[in-house]
Amino acid sequence: MRRSSGSVRFVVIGAVAVAVVAAGCSTQRASDSGSAGANSGPVKVGLVTKTDTNPYFVTLREAAKAAADQQGAQLIALAGKFDGDNEGQVAAIENLVQQGVKGILITPSNSGGIIGALQQAKSRGITVIALDTETDPKDAVDATWATDNLGAGEKQGAYVKAALNGAAPKVLLLDGTPGGAVDTQRHNGFLKGMGLADGAPQIVGRANANGDQNLAQQATENLLQRSTDINSVYTLNEPTARGAYAALTAKGLTSKVVIGSIDGGCQGVQDVKAGKYAATVMQFPKKMAQDGVTAVVDFAKNGTKPSGFHDTGSELITDKPLAGLEAKDTAFGLQNCWG
Repeated sequence: MRRSSGSVRFVVIGAVAVAVVAAGCSTQRASDSGSAGANSGPVKVGLVTKTDTNPYFVTLREAAKAAADQQGAQLIALAGKFDGDNEGQVAAIENLVQQGVKGILITPSNSGGIIGALQQAKSRGITVIALDTETDPKDAVDATWATDNLGAGEKQGAYVKAALNGAAPKVLLLDGTPGGAVDTQRHNGFLKGMGLADGAPQIVGRANANGDQNLAQQATENLLQRSTDINSVYTLNEPTARGAYAALTAKGLTSKVVIGSIDGGCQGVQDVKAGKYAATVMQFPKKMAQDGVTAVVDFAKNGTKPSGFHDTGSELITDKPLAGLEAKDTAFGLQNCWG
């Protein structure tokens, strides 16, 4: 979706304001503690998330700040206004470059829209690290700490298939944002786990819900108007799963449908425990943030740039384990969830 130039100016001004506030607070703490000399200061680490409201990214930001504080660094956290806000992320990257950060951690909404800004940052000697979401091409950043989203999707698909107990799939696909790397990888992984190809007749319907609960509920309601003859639902994330569950509840279909998801938020694990959906695949945003901050601090200290893809792991969470599929129960999930 295109946005007006006025919207772009608003994002830039908002990003500057947030960054100035963050920088002011962190610098004051460093000065008070005596850790920075007159001509020096803490290592500045920039963080750009897709949004600042999604509990997943809130957790990632809080973990990054805790890691930065622990290592005597200063975190400057900015975000897009919505999932897919490339213009907002570009403005945030440019702002962080001007702030003199040593490294930028970013969860790219759509890497195609921010490649130029990332390249500019790298040309200034800044190390750039993707968190949660790989860029395309992968070398647009120096390194990535993220969930193997193809593998996470495959775990979801394999569980849903097994839970159907031999019945032919009649599945709804509730995807995220078109073109997003995470969205594509999880979608493809789910189909692989189900043993289906895109366009297979077993796919009753599909819609994009941008990872949003309300949009997912509306999308599911629309799909169910076409057909209620379904037995399974793929959801990109747990807000999407909650939206799908609400729509299925209104139609009295929840007992007939297996819902799978991905995230591992505390609300999502509680939903699995309550039987709202059969399973979720937990990921670990705290580890992504902690390792990313450490990599930037190490780069600032010794000049060694991080490289490669670092899988931060995922776990299938369910209280209904199935033969042949490794899983953890919701007790484990609640001990390790986020949000």
